[in-house]
Amino acid sequence: MAKQVWKPSTMLNPVPVVMVSCTDSEGKPNIITLAWTGTINSDPPMVSISVRKERYSYELIKEKGEFVINLPTKKLAFATDYCGVKSGRDIDKFEAMGLTAEAASKVQVPLIKECPLNIECVVKQSIELGSHVLFLAEIVATNVEESLLDEKGKLDLKKADLICYSHGEYYPLGNSLGYFGYSVTKRKNLKRNQK
Repeated sequence: MAKQVWKPSTMLNPVPVVMVSCTDSEGKPNIITLAWTGTINSDPPMVSISVRKERYSYELIKEKGEFVINLPTKKLAFATDYCGVKSGRDIDKFEAMGLTAEAASKVQVPLIKECPLNIECVVKQSIELGSHVLFLAEIVATNVEESLLDEKGKLDLKKADLICYSHGEYYPLGNSLGYFGYSVTKRKNLKRNQK
């Protein structure tokens, strides 16, 4: 197949879509929806988020130095989109979307209770890149809804019904195509490992 050469663009797709909660200096919470986020280190566990300086949440995260990454579900797709297009300067997004601000365990920023997974983060560094500022943050706690755990306490993310973002649209996650290492697993172990 022939390919066209386009100008450089942000074509990495799909990507996670997350609802990042933050607060102002007086503790008033806000939510910003971001698709530019990712894991960047495992020891210590770290993530990044990239935010435009013009966004209301940019100043909140910069001043507070803390935020929570909340992973939205299929049921929260409308709220996820709404929190990305409306500004916290003008509206209380928690109230508008019927979301619950719940106290975090390590940071002074609330979790979104309706999201089944919440990642509490402390900013370690920020890097100005041009249109966006990249916040590098250490994960200080991860909150997991108990309904996502099996009888042995293992996390079953399929139960979470998470969504992703691809080229301007939200999508549910589909069925698993395999697991890490399945390409090199011995055939006799393949069925056992897929249970």
